[in-house]
Amino acid sequence: MTTTITTDTFEAPGATITYDVRGRLGEGTPLLLIGSPMGAEGFGTLAGHFPDRTVVTYDPRGVGRSTRTDGSGELTPADHAADLHRLVEVIGGGPVEVLASSGGAVNALAWVARHGADVRTLVAHEPPLATLLPDRAALATAIEEMTRTYQRDGLGAAMAMFMVMVMVSFDGELPEGFQFPPLDPAQFGLPTGDDGSRDDALLGQNIRTCTGYEPDVDALRTTSSHILIGRGAASGQTMAARAADAVAELIGAELVVFPGHHGGFLGGEYGMPGEPEPFAHRLREVLEGV
Repeated sequence: MTTTITTDTFEAPGATITYDVRGRLGEGTPLLLIGSPMGAEGFGTLAGHFPDRTVVTYDPRGVGRSTRTDGSGELTPADHAADLHRLVEVIGGGPVEVLASSGGAVNALAWVARHGADVRTLVAHEPPLATLLPDRAALATAIEEMTRTYQRDGLGAAMAMFMVMVMVSFDGELPEGFQFPPLDPAQFGLPTGDDGSRDDALLGQNIRTCTGYEPDVDALRTTSSHILIGRGAASGQTMAARAADAVAELIGAELVVFPGHHGGFLGGEYGMPGEPEPFAHRLREVLEGV
């Protein structure tokens, strides 16, 4: 069975937002799959496991096909939350169901804190909320150094730091006084030169505001949306998984364990194979059990 995919856009202040619809709107409750800075292309495999659902994906502003008209510079979870509210209005109104990953989970928490009527159930998978962690000062310092490196030396040098801090070395709290070791971007397959651009969606637009976001705890405890917090079974004590544990406890939400790691839903997108079939099965169980 071939699922029809339609693509459309809508205008928002400072951006044109592009979104995709698999299936037909108006037939059941839409399922939104959202990330940040990851766009729609990261959810291709997972969306394919829901042929019976109308699945909506989008590119956040400043990512992929969603171009900014306000220049560059940092965006906030509130900016993305407003776009998600507009997206639901454009597709016919809520409530919808949502699987939000990483920075998308942070944005979704900001969204339901303001617009709970938009979302019936939110599964926020591993939101990297460094502000909730005991090592938040060390994390903030490392992220500031990463940002300075990006502004001074460009993408390759800063992304190598990101890879070391997030993907390779740290399963547990970041030690106070942490210093990045000398890094060669080439060992991570990253560019060694500087092309002069400073508009990367992660390093130039979202990393500080996403990890530095402080959720509205009272609003999340009282929102009409049903919030579940997800973490990966293989994520150990990495930063985003620890943050998932922390926010679940803070707002009194159920913590749900999903197969795989931070990108457990990926089917090879970005060269990161996850466990998409069991991840999708677990997601279906969770949504049907609410």
